[in-house]
Amino acid sequence: MPYALSDVLAVTERLWPADGAESWDAPGLVAGAPGQSVSSIHLVVDAVTESLDEAIASGADLVIAHHPLLLFGVKSVAETHYKGSVLAKLIRSQTALLSAHTNADVVADGTSAVLAERLGLAGIRPIAPSAAPGTGIGRVGELPEAVSLGRLARTLADVLPPTAGGIRVAGSYDQPVRTVAVCGGAGDSLLAHPEVLAADVYITADLRHHPASEAREQHLLGAGPALIDVSHWASEWLWLDTAAAQLRHELPEASVTVSEVRTDPWDFAIVR
Repeated sequence: MPYALSDVLAVTERLWPADGAESWDAPGLVAGAPGQSVSSIHLVVDAVTESLDEAIASGADLVIAHHPLLLFGVKSVAETHYKGSVLAKLIRSQTALLSAHTNADVVADGTSAVLAERLGLAGIRPIAPSAAPGTGIGRVGELPEAVSLGRLARTLADVLPPTAGGIRVAGSYDQPVRTVAVCGGAGDSLLAHPEVLAADVYITADLRHHPASEAREQHLLGAGPALIDVSHWASEWLWLDTAAAQLRHELPEASVTVSEVRTDPWDFAIVR
């Protein structure tokens, strides 16, 4: 029996409370009516044309995207623009769209927690704790035993889905690392956080040249972590399986699927 979208929204609010989102964020319902029926839910990182076509082709009634489609100001929803075209596609197919972004990052089993668990870290704790125990931005923990930075990077390559950009590392391949800080998505705002500075290595995405260069130089002086820069999409895609399992438990009559579409924006890389 299908659920009303309003019932699904009540579940997602319990799983990923909206008040946990950052002030600049825009989680919540983007398209759809509370009374419409939902029997099939499709999870994606990015609400882009290919992932939404996949959802609609599968018969999904609701797409839950990690990244908000309308995060910043939109002056037009004309179908000549990407956001207008995907909104029109959703409305015509009667497919609802919901986003769970930083409110899904901070929960106990959010994006960074999932990545930390997949790396086998112990003693996992938030880098920047929220009010509720076990919640907050990023995670830090310890490997069971020290490994080389290169080996950890290779483990990441096995854990994460492949992307054109691969995995970039700042630090000596053979240096031992044990305390690991992670932040799914763009995490250079945490480079100066005490928990990150105390870690042996910091894993995140979207590291920009100047912050990464400064952090690398500080590391070479013996203060601060080695850096591993991964795909933003890949670092958060792992969370979709966890979210899907939670939804299947809460909504047992619904079909819940996870997108296999790679929405990392880069298609290929050339290395000399």
